[in-house]
Amino acid sequence: MTVPWWAWVAVMTAVAAMLAVDLFLHRDNHVVSFREAVIWSGIWIAAGIAFGAVLWSWQGGEVAGTYYAGYLIEKALSIDNVFVFALIFTFFSVPETVQHKVLFWGVIGALAFRLGFIFIGAELLETFFWTAYAFGAFLVWTGYTMAFRHGEQTPPDRNPVVRLVRRVVPTDARYHGDRFFTRVDGKRVATMLFVVLIAVEASDLIFAIDSVATILAITTSAFIVWTANAFAILGLRSLYFCLAGLLRRFVHLHYGLALLLAFAGVKLILSETPVGKLPIPVTLGVIVLTIGASIVASLVATRRADPTVGPQ
Repeated sequence: MTVPWWAWVAVMTAVAAMLAVDLFLHRDNHVVSFREAVIWSGIWIAAGIAFGAVLWSWQGGEVAGTYYAGYLIEKALSIDNVFVFALIFTFFSVPETVQHKVLFWGVIGALAFRLGFIFIGAELLETFFWTAYAFGAFLVWTGYTMAFRHGEQTPPDRNPVVRLVRRVVPTDARYHGDRFFTRVDGKRVATMLFVVLIAVEASDLIFAIDSVATILAITTSAFIVWTANAFAILGLRSLYFCLAGLLRRFVHLHYGLALLLAFAGVKLILSETPVGKLPIPVTLGVIVLTIGASIVASLVATRRADPTVGPQ
């Protein structure tokens, strides 16, 4: 798929405009309500679906189907991001009024990470056929660890990046409103909110590698991979506030995500064999069925474990 330069400019401008609107409307510090989060999640999802429709009219159904497959799998994987964000916020006792600011800048970092990984990964897959086997094996291994080691979370303050920042940057172990930096006794220091941001960015660095490699198993078009990631990631902050109170009910979701990662790995490996690439409708079907089945299984399991649990 050949993409003209103006298409890249248009997409980047649209993403920047949506981020600017989001920042302007949430410039005050307040606790994001469930209703507000649901409305914004609907807006972001509508934007992602609408872009797929634009691709359909511009490039045809196959390209649009590839985009939707990437968008769905990234949206599903972003739920695992939410689990980690909740862990980080709880561990560092982040005030609810400033959580949205951390997540906003976390989204900016996520987009930057993914843009870099996309161009590097796509170029490697196009240039060296054996990288498909390496990426595929990595995804299968990631799927295995997600399925069987999901509960083995490293405490956020033990993250090597967080420890390095706290060692290099003078840090005050307190929150100072929504400021990342402040002055204490005339000395400029980082606040605890900056440490939390670094923890969020460090965790998303790992998620970026997983998600980009997964979508590259579907297509090596940098434009499709980037837009699928971008439109899914734009709603990550709203998704967090929607799901934060429901995470305890998604007890089997990680099995579904693990299966999707392994499926993407096998798909990527098969693309360099006589089998070739699997049809997009098959890929879409596997994604929808896997996510749907794991969510239903989770809700049924938690309902049986606690009959009093209802929709939150």
